[in-house]
Amino acid sequence: MTAFTVKPLFSVVVLTLTLVVATLFISRPSPLSQFSLSPATPSGKSDIWSVQRLVEWRPCKWWLDGDLTALQAESNGYIRVDCYGGLNQMRRDFCDGVGIARLLNATLVLPRFEVAAYWNESSGFADVFEVDYFIQQMNGYVKVVKDLPPEIASREPFRVDTSKRKGQFDYIESVLPSLFEHHYISITPAMSQRRDRYPLHAKAALCQACYNALRLTKALEKKGAELLQAIPKPFLSLHLRFEPDMVAYSQCQFPSLSPASLESVDAVRGDRKPWTGEMATIWRKRGKCPLTPSETTFILQSLSIPTDANIYLAAGDGLMEIEGLTSVYTNVFTKSSLLSGEDFTNMHGNTKAALDYYVSINSDSYMATYFGNMDKMVAAMRAFNGMSKTLFLSRRAFAEFSSQGLKGRELMAALWKAHSDDLTMGRGYALPDCFCEFKL
Repeated sequence: MTAFTVKPLFSVVVLTLTLVVATLFISRPSPLSQFSLSPATPSGKSDIWSVQRLVEWRPCKWWLDGDLTALQAESNGYIRVDCYGGLNQMRRDFCDGVGIARLLNATLVLPRFEVAAYWNESSGFADVFEVDYFIQQMNGYVKVVKDLPPEIASREPFRVDTSKRKGQFDYIESVLPSLFEHHYISITPAMSQRRDRYPLHAKAALCQACYNALRLTKALEKKGAELLQAIPKPFLSLHLRFEPDMVAYSQCQFPSLSPASLESVDAVRGDRKPWTGEMATIWRKRGKCPLTPSETTFILQSLSIPTDANIYLAAGDGLMEIEGLTSVYTNVFTKSSLLSGEDFTNMHGNTKAALDYYVSINSDSYMATYFGNMDKMVAAMRAFNGMSKTLFLSRRAFAEFSSQGLKGRELMAALWKAHSDDLTMGRGYALPDCFCEFKL
């Protein structure tokens, strides 16, 4: 009797353990499981765009009215702006250079786009922007020439290094003497010096260049319009940044990434090792760590963006962990999925970035997971065109609330409050140079 009783009991125990192990093996966690998120958006709540705004940004009247100091009859020489990096970084540098040329009473030469090292391509200013339109729109703000006089055209400009100057850098004191001496100089404005001591007429030249004079070439506008037409309406343009080099540069730890993603990050990390211990926590709470696609998805749902919303993914190649977004938001479109043809395949990085920019300034709404050069330019152009549905997802708020132990619905509610406050007060747009706050 004893043998008869023990054997069935042993079989039951083995069967139970087998089922438990199988369940654990098969039920792998989803990308969003760490946030304890149910698929539904917060019940009974309209999306974030329904929030009433109290403040918005508009172009300042002193710029639009155009009552500015007239150009002098004789210029002090020629300036070429040498621009580096991605398209929107070069655009910002060039806009600053326009302001500097006006400040120094210089004639502006068409800029040099040093893009080969960054994008592995060779497209220049005229490949992206309409040159004649730019010259026409800058009339009265700064003189622009396509060609140099013969006595200057045969030589390279004298390079004035402003890259390492910080603080209250004075272009008149430090650059103007070189312009007088050499008559033809090149500069690259540095972030730490931007708009330093600009009088209004120089700021107006910068604003006019950035927001009225830089128009994409007809070929790019045609391709951009074709892309815009192909996207189902209405749609959200989402600028998502989570490429290996960006993650490596952030010096943040992402232990939940797949082995393939971690390997991609390690391959480009170089000597930028991730922070550890208490410093890693401080770094993340300061908003220094990029949002993963899964974290981005959680925030979108916190803001009651429907999971069937049409989303245009404004991003370059190499995005990691993108299934964290597409597993929840299934109507995601990219330029490569919507456009075909040899002309698109042969496009370089700058021209592809120009398409993302074109779509984003014309989209029904725009969100960004980062606050880079493209996001600042897109936000400014949308403000210039009176398009208010623009929002930057807060890395700082997400990190802070997560560190407090908030999860699920509590975390969603906190994120909604933080982003609705930003939208209400127009915070986070970094548009003080050419735009002014208006109370609604």
